[in-house]
Amino acid sequence: MLTPVTDRAGEGAGLRELLGLLARGAPAEDFARPAAAARAAGAPAGEVAALVEAARVALEVHRTLLRHRAREAELTALFDTAGDLAALRDLDAVLRAITHRARQLLHTDVTYLSLNDEAAGDTFMRVTEGSVSAAFQQLRLGMGEGLGGLVAQTARPYATGDYQGDPRFRHTRAIDGAVAEEDLHAILGVPLRLGARVIGVLFAADRRPRAFSAREVALLSSLADHAAIAIDGARLLEETRRALAELNAASRTIQENSDALRRAEEAHDRLTGLVLRGGDVTEVAAAIGTLLDGGTLIHDADGVELARVRAHSPAPPAAAVAASRGSGRAVPREGSWVCAVLAGPELLGSVTLTGRADLDDAGRRLFERAATVTALLLLLRRQVAETEDRIRGELLGDLLSPSADPAGLAVRARRLGVDLGLPHALFVLHGGGAPRPRLLAAAAHQARERGGLAGVHHDHVVLLAPSRSVGADASGLAAALGRAVGGPVTVGAARAEGSPAVLPAAHAEALRCLASLRALGREGDGGTLAELGFLGMLLGDRADLPAYVREVLGPLLDYDERRGSDLVGTLRVYFASGMSQARAKDALHVHVNTVVQRLERIGRLLGPDWQSPDRALELQLALRLHQVSGGAAPGPSAS
Repeated sequence: MLTPVTDRAGEGAGLRELLGLLARGAPAEDFARPAAAARAAGAPAGEVAALVEAARVALEVHRTLLRHRAREAELTALFDTAGDLAALRDLDAVLRAITHRARQLLHTDVTYLSLNDEAAGDTFMRVTEGSVSAAFQQLRLGMGEGLGGLVAQTARPYATGDYQGDPRFRHTRAIDGAVAEEDLHAILGVPLRLGARVIGVLFAADRRPRAFSAREVALLSSLADHAAIAIDGARLLEETRRALAELNAASRTIQENSDALRRAEEAHDRLTGLVLRGGDVTEVAAAIGTLLDGGTLIHDADGVELARVRAHSPAPPAAAVAASRGSGRAVPREGSWVCAVLAGPELLGSVTLTGRADLDDAGRRLFERAATVTALLLLLRRQVAETEDRIRGELLGDLLSPSADPAGLAVRARRLGVDLGLPHALFVLHGGGAPRPRLLAAAAHQARERGGLAGVHHDHVVLLAPSRSVGADASGLAAALGRAVGGPVTVGAARAEGSPAVLPAAHAEALRCLASLRALGREGDGGTLAELGFLGMLLGDRADLPAYVREVLGPLLDYDERRGSDLVGTLRVYFASGMSQARAKDALHVHVNTVVQRLERIGRLLGPDWQSPDRALELQLALRLHQVSGGAAPGPSAS
């Protein structure tokens, strides 16, 4: 209770009591006591009014603190841990949920998280999941010691397949003993970073030797980013509590932080909700634009546009993305903001916010957190695509195996949305100097767009896709893949329809076509054996002879059918006479001028190069095939 006073000392005592109530977290009704006591003691009206105003501000601070405590865990939620974190309210619970999720996602035996002690100059275990050793759970690592100490010191991820025998790390008796007691071999550690400052390390470890993939490093790094956000939220709240030493300044700070945290809460709620409902990149871009009142562009690491919402700007310059990647912050560029989308050190893409040149610090932090959620969405998309591509590649390998079961393979294909009953084409690819993984990734992208399958078979990247114009599709595929890999891609193709059983033979034909294209110097082109003329016909084991004859002699056959002439017969006799007009007129029993006229008409129908060595060879071969397949004999009435 306040004691009666008549000077400023009484007012000061009332203010101190209000601060004490705030510090103790007293019920809201207790904040009216100082003003009531002053009024009962006969204090001046001005003093009572000041205490009433102070009590009102203290109640607002009290309510703000309650809101902060209720939202603290939600603001640091990771999208795929949102369901687990929704009911959590303290930092330790959030960190335990993150280590638990890391263990689930990476399928490791143990996960743990350490925090840096700046005063002691080391890093100590804060949370473990799956650990059984008490010594390991209480371990402290000096900066630069062991794997974790090196990560904490350098702010870079490190991984080892077998820690005890890895000479890259500074081994100590305490660290090696604890690791041995826990029986750990493979260890991955990534930094917990706030801007450029490292505050701890997130680990995943196995009790058997193994290698960690780049995908696992990226995923654990992204989880570490969210753990850092949780710790940052707790730090901000602690700073707010310390700021209450001066009531008016504390009130303004809390209000500013409250606005920023409320906006961040809305961003996380909306974005994580979208992802949990299966939202795509365009929906995430729309949500970011709505939250920050601007247009949004999302690009992948190669600069390919993934989403555009209310934005008319071009793709961000590479220099802006590099600057954001280097600083770990969003950067302004010509009236827009650009933020690199990162999973640890790996660049997944970029997010551009247009129409907001005046973005404040709170908006900038919100934009950066939106980029973190975008990183998780892109990682999830990539994992799904990689899994689907692997399954499709395995199916394609089985389809090309001569001992496969066609009926069972057709059922598996239908489950993946591939109808092998449709006309298909098999394409075998050669990327020149392009790395095979890059060519395979580009082929998988084309397979997804075309509703087909892609994979590696017998050291070649192979693509199976629906096609009604195999030659044109092969040429178009060569051009598209060449643009994707940045170099010439040669595509040998073969028709494959009717049954999965024909696919092994189609693969062999496509391989021969690829070899022929390369031997002919047609690198970067695509086609079929039929399009290679007589060479393709000779190389193919399923040659379509009537189609070849029609391809070569079609203009003459059509003319003879319309006019009732026999230019085909005249041409056969001309070649049989050694391309001598005089001998041809004797064989045809016509005047030499008639032979000349017929040859001129043949030239107009076939083109001016019809007597060149290559064309002449093709024409003679087609004439012989036409003759043995029942073509008409030459007659004197041709005109």
